[in-house]
Amino acid sequence: MHAVDYAIVLLYMVGMAWIGLRFSRKQTTTEAYFVAGRAIPSWAVGMSIMATMVSSVTFIAYPGSSYAGDWSLLVPGFLLLIVLAIAGKVIIPFYREAVGMSVYEYFGKRFGTPVRMYGSIAFSLGHFGKMGFVYYLVALTANSMTGWNLDAIIIAIGIITVCYTLIGGIEAVIWTEVVQGIVKWIGTLIALGYLLFLPPGGPGAVFSVANAHNKFSLGSMDWDFSKKTIPVLVLYGFFWYLQRYCADQTLVQRYLVAKSDKKALKGVAMGALLTLPVWALFMLVGTSTWAFYRLTGEGLPAYITKADQIFPHFLSTHIPMGMAGLFMASLLAAAMSTLASDLNCIALVGVEDIYRHVRPQCDDQQRLRMGKILVAVFGVLGVTMAEILAHANGSALSMWFTVSAVLSGGLAGLFLLAFFSRRANARGVYVGIAACIAFTLWATATGGKDKFLDLGAFNYPWDDLTIGAVAHVVLWIIGYAASWLLGSGAESEFGSVTVWRWLKSREQQQSA
Repeated sequence: MHAVDYAIVLLYMVGMAWIGLRFSRKQTTTEAYFVAGRAIPSWAVGMSIMATMVSSVTFIAYPGSSYAGDWSLLVPGFLLLIVLAIAGKVIIPFYREAVGMSVYEYFGKRFGTPVRMYGSIAFSLGHFGKMGFVYYLVALTANSMTGWNLDAIIIAIGIITVCYTLIGGIEAVIWTEVVQGIVKWIGTLIALGYLLFLPPGGPGAVFSVANAHNKFSLGSMDWDFSKKTIPVLVLYGFFWYLQRYCADQTLVQRYLVAKSDKKALKGVAMGALLTLPVWALFMLVGTSTWAFYRLTGEGLPAYITKADQIFPHFLSTHIPMGMAGLFMASLLAAAMSTLASDLNCIALVGVEDIYRHVRPQCDDQQRLRMGKILVAVFGVLGVTMAEILAHANGSALSMWFTVSAVLSGGLAGLFLLAFFSRRANARGVYVGIAACIAFTLWATATGGKDKFLDLGAFNYPWDDLTIGAVAHVVLWIIGYAASWLLGSGAESEFGSVTVWRWLKSREQQQSA
């Protein structure tokens, strides 16, 4: 890193802070702070979704995966388009009509306050558990490329991200994500250009040697659920994106900030169509990194022991002055966009689903103040978790990730119960949630290579990626069966509580 690179990174950080200040004056109500007055253009919604979906994990995990193996990690991404095609035209207008700001408001209308709180807490646990890891991973990568102090990087990213999210609300988050999305594309294309044109023979040689070694394979079609075969990756991808599009506040919030149903759908589709190519580019980055070292014969230092370390090593040794700063800015953008979105969404569900229930007489200004407090608190906690991860042996944090995974499962199954089943009721859902938590606890403890508990023949037999998908199915099926056994519950008075009543209501409105 040279002075020019430092200047580029500093300019990027200052720009993010300026955008937060730019929108701070508008944050006078919770409607403005959490849904931007529902006036964001569709193209900005699309860029925001892409920036949220492409995190710093993408920058490291995707190149590391394709370097070490093939393109199998891309398979779940194709399910993003399939889920959107199936659900988009119904889910987006449904939520824009059914809820005010929180997706879990719908679960409350369908099954009552306890289920609403479960949904919001499960979402918050899952995303908060991710935040510390995102902080740590981007700081670790920046440290390996530049030698900057690890603690200083974590704290600096935390301060800037929390500041512009706290003062600028979701509008600042979205417009910074627009800038961050552009920076990500630039950084990715720069790195890929050097990887393709530096080796002898150029792009032709890179593609030829990679193809000869089957590096572009999407994996095995074997129906073996104990390995990461294509059927396992498809199952994982379908339920992962079903949860993201149907029961995840970070995406549902993007539906709500758009000006109309049509513009919301257009923005969400644009986000999906931008995200998948970025993922594919990062897979190509990893494959090209593998081809680069094979074609050049250049050795790797002894301290590199994992595939995830090799792409950052290439950047630190082969990207020239100025270009390194641009890529570093894109790496920071990937982390900050995900963190800012999570902070605003966790604050929203904290205010709408919990604070308003605890203090039903609170006014809008009190809710706005609490939202900002929650952004600050969870921002500090995220930085603290990253610092623990940076300095601990990992065992305590591994336990936290396991606990958050156990408690955050089943939201897609909960949505399927609420949206499609007239018979589902609160008592049945409670049983389904308990079964989901019990299953996830057992599968997490007894599955994988590093088992917490070895039960021999009673260990979870399938690959770890299937745990989340099966948890959704468990909640869905057990919740439905328990609802049938415990008596059919009447739907609430809310007119759009299931898809069937909502569609009937829409037909009546259109024919009137």
